[in-house]
Amino acid sequence: MPTANRDPVLLAWLDGFTEVVGRSIAWLVIIMMAVQFAIVVMRYVFSIHSVVMQESVMYMHAMVFMLGAAWTLRHDGHVRVDIFYRKLSARGRAWIDLGGTLFLLLPVVLFIAWSSYGYVRSSWAILERSPDGGIPGVYLLKTLILVMMALLLVQGVAQVMRQILILRGKAPGNTPDHDEVV
Repeated sequence: MPTANRDPVLLAWLDGFTEVVGRSIAWLVIIMMAVQFAIVVMRYVFSIHSVVMQESVMYMHAMVFMLGAAWTLRHDGHVRVDIFYRKLSARGRAWIDLGGTLFLLLPVVLFIAWSSYGYVRSSWAILERSPDGGIPGVYLLKTLILVMMALLLVQGVAQVMRQILILRGKAPGNTPDHDEVV
């Protein structure tokens, strides 16, 4: 990947934004583990059960997964079948990444955002609560769908910009850093 000082300002800002969100949300994994440990201790040592704590683990897990998706995209961490991709030149990989972003990622992101907007809006309209008496913010959890789509859209734009720079020869191509099968 190109270094930040060689990237156009907008690309550097978009990547930086994704990086800050991803690294920040990663801390929730540690908090989630601590809360889960507390739940287990409370339940099996003290026979105390907390629906709010149980649901908080679910909320944190959703936040890590949904808000970390753009960071994973930024670092090429999503599942990919690299049968041909890894053997291509940097320009060949850039063409595949550009096509995948333009014809798969961005349309799917926009479709999910458009189709889930009413679902999220109706949850906000009633300020949906947990049916089990847990966290009274189910509408906030559902809002993560739209936030995830916005973050993926931001990173998708950055990906398009990066691939165009690679194709124009203004940025070095990405090298797949996945395990090479010999």
